[in-house]
Parts: sequence; structure tokens; C-alpha cells
Amino acid sequence: MSLCRHCIVSGRVQGVFFRDSTRRMAVELGVSGYARNLVDGTVEVLACGSEQAVNALCDWLRQGPPSARVDDIVCELRDYRAQDGFSIR
Repeated sequence: MSLCRHCIVSGRVQGVFFRDSTRRMAVELGVSGYARNLVDGTVEVLACGSEQAVNALCDWLRQGPPSARVDDIVCELRDYRAQDGFSIR
């Protein structure tokens, strides 16, 4: 089963290679979508792929890269739509 999750990650998540680390993990897991900084200091992530891979990426987002500090993450299911790779926006 394929699914998409839309997540907002808050904490010290900008300026700590969070988006690039997320992209690398997503590619490793075979997840498509994107990661982008939002003006309020959070990072938005759209993750699409197999349920197992998307759940693994969402679990990883709860920690992030070593230099990040994740205070909160809110994820919602979204209608699946095929994405081409994983981009940083």
C-alpha cells in the first residue's frame, strides 16, 4: 500500500542540515516528496511511498540529524500522489 504523510517539524530544525539529511534518508528508503523551510522556523516534509518506508522516515524525523533538536512533529495522512524523487525546496 502506498501513502503520503505531510509533516511539520519544529525545534532547532533550520540551519542544521535538516532538509538535506531528510532528503538523503528519504532516497535511502525509496520515499519521494520534498522538504522545505517555512517562515515560522519549522520544516515541512511531504513523504510518499510504501507504508513501511514512509513510517520509517517519519520515525527518523522525530530525531533528525545529530545537530538538530526536534521539539514536536505533527503528521497527517494525505491522498497518495506520485512524486518524482525527493527535493529540497
